[in-house]
Amino acid sequence: MLTLAEHKPGLPGGEVWLVGAGPGDPDLISVRGLKLIRQADVLVYDRLVAPELIDEARVDAIRIYVGKQPGHHPVPQEKIESILVEQARLGRSVVRVKGGDPSVFGRVGEEMMRLEDAGIPVHIVPGITAASACAAAAGFPLTQRGVADNVCLSTAHHSEGAEDSHWASLAADKNRTLVFYMGLSSLAEIRKQLVKHGLAASTPAALIENGSKKNQRVIHCALVDIDRTAKTKQLKTPCLLVVGEVTAMAAENRQKLNTRQSTAA
Repeated sequence: MLTLAEHKPGLPGGEVWLVGAGPGDPDLISVRGLKLIRQADVLVYDRLVAPELIDEARVDAIRIYVGKQPGHHPVPQEKIESILVEQARLGRSVVRVKGGDPSVFGRVGEEMMRLEDAGIPVHIVPGITAASACAAAAGFPLTQRGVADNVCLSTAHHSEGAEDSHWASLAADKNRTLVFYMGLSSLAEIRKQLVKHGLAASTPAALIENGSKKNQRVIHCALVDIDRTAKTKQLKTPCLLVVGEVTAMAAENRQKLNTRQSTAA
């Protein structure tokens, strides 16, 4: 893995790069992202970033861990932003490494605005987000002609306490794939609200733990069973929930999808 030639330090000092490290498999980082990690004076990185990527940093690079766990944020977001500003003002090249894509539920907007307000040049480097990576690793697409023509990415944390109009909008389009990030603790609420607002309880779903990693687990079930299944299988974070007919296109469930389509015809 990570076979690109080594790169010498050469990034401009006093600048920050917000880099997406991908979903967990270190081989899924972009070429540019890996180059930046190898060149940085300072790495500021999250919990879900593969350790193999941090090991690619220069021997003399400063490594600052700012990882968060569900319900436990030892380094508040405001402190993370202060670290980026402080390190850049010392004339160092700073690479902020985030799991997935920094622009998808990665709080990149807050960090970008804080840096810009401080007069510090900031650059965003995209990564593969969990939705596409987990679906691919689990063996199904997010969109499929005649099955799903659009995708909605949602964070379950923000869905708690949401108005009925929010849930009605999510449940309205039966040709949509729904992807919930950070949803393990909210599965009962997601199931309750989607069924309440008209999405069939039998809608196929997939729970993907540690997507793209060697210890990935993919559990298929119906929407009505998502919270019970997660508890029975003792799923742990990070875990992504995908709801929609496309999940039935995984090899082990393809026959079920064919049967439903034949019946509907």
